[in-house]
Amino acid sequence: MKITNVPKRYIIVVLTFICTCVCYIERVGFSIAYTAAADAAGINQSSKGMILSTFYYGYACSQVPGGWAAQKIGGRTVLLLSFLLWSLTCAFVPLDPNRVTLMVLARLLVGVAQGFIFPSIHTVLAQWVPPHERSRSVSLTTSGMYFGAAVGTLVLPSLVKFRGPQSVFVAEASLGAMWSLLWFRYASDPPRSEHPKATAAGFGESMLPIKENHQKTKVENGVHSTRTTTTNIPWKRIMLSLPIWAIVVNNFTFHYGLYVLMNWLPTYFELGLQHSLQEMGSSKMIPYLNMFLFSNIGGVIADHLITRRIMSVTRTRKLLNTVGFVVASIALMAIPLFRTPNGAVFCSSVALGFLAFARAGFAVNHMDVAPRYAGIVMGVSNTAGTLAGVIGVDLTGRLLEAAKAAQLDLTSPDSWRAVFVIPGSLCIFSSVVFLLLSTGDRIFD
Repeated sequence: MKITNVPKRYIIVVLTFICTCVCYIERVGFSIAYTAAADAAGINQSSKGMILSTFYYGYACSQVPGGWAAQKIGGRTVLLLSFLLWSLTCAFVPLDPNRVTLMVLARLLVGVAQGFIFPSIHTVLAQWVPPHERSRSVSLTTSGMYFGAAVGTLVLPSLVKFRGPQSVFVAEASLGAMWSLLWFRYASDPPRSEHPKATAAGFGESMLPIKENHQKTKVENGVHSTRTTTTNIPWKRIMLSLPIWAIVVNNFTFHYGLYVLMNWLPTYFELGLQHSLQEMGSSKMIPYLNMFLFSNIGGVIADHLITRRIMSVTRTRKLLNTVGFVVASIALMAIPLFRTPNGAVFCSSVALGFLAFARAGFAVNHMDVAPRYAGIVMGVSNTAGTLAGVIGVDLTGRLLEAAKAAQLDLTSPDSWRAVFVIPGSLCIFSSVVFLLLSTGDRIFD
């Protein structure tokens, strides 16, 4: 089958999946490459932590501007420009751990550039994907993050070993350039003719940016009437909307649990279980692959329930969100109870898998309640998610330092209980908030 015979929205969704996959390969790749180069150069842990965390400050700062830019200029264009920016940065910045200022500026720039990507993706998907396909489309797109993390963690250490740390930057820049060419060639704005019911359904050309004071003329009983359409963004309504806050709270919790496990699970294996990661082989990839799998399962289930009219959009979102967060909560709190590597891998895989499953609830809800402003709402909630990562990773370190100060051995489950109870408790709290405040109805025109 020729690619021209494939519905354009499917091509868009596949390209956004590849986009998130490449982005997370870059994130994992920098951590692997920089750590190897910094260790070889004798860089201290404090300096390493500063460089590794700089990305998230840039990423957090550009989420809301990213949503605004996608709304004003168009998600397709903003997505291409942001991808080119971080790819060029990887291509031309040398990996030299001793040039701290250069490294900080480069990571800040990459963080800012990638902060525009997810709001732009949600804006594009809101334009192209009809409501009955949104769950699985968003789930497939976001599952690229987990697939990219798994591939990067599995492949890039060997690239560093045989070709050196700088080769990771070259590989990432090449992937970015190839994706940019594909996006430039195959992405476009949706024509109304392809989706004749787009306006009523809340997608298609009706979701495209409209110029300020753009005049539309329509004929009624032979008389031409002109009305003025503006694109003023209802910031106040967005910030005061309870369903929006339900999305924000759940995005915060999702990323708190994700970043704590991503950053501290290796330490738990090394210090808590006295087990080397090198001995685990490919089993350390299972949690990320589980996220990839469960993210898509959640999307397919949600669309099935909605399309077959088994449940309303609101009840579907609440059901999947609740199941995902409650199961993840139980698994998170159970991690310190398992004193074997296999048990910890099992619990972390269940926790991350069902966190990804819950994204068919809260993460798709942006396009339910505000399809025209999906990128902006995504920017607001993703800012909270990024801050959750910064807070969670820092707080976990402080909790472990406090345990050491209290003369607790880090091999003891008591030293790690609070680390996993906090995100587990947040999951329960967030599921209740989503049950009480969320809706699947469109509340912003």
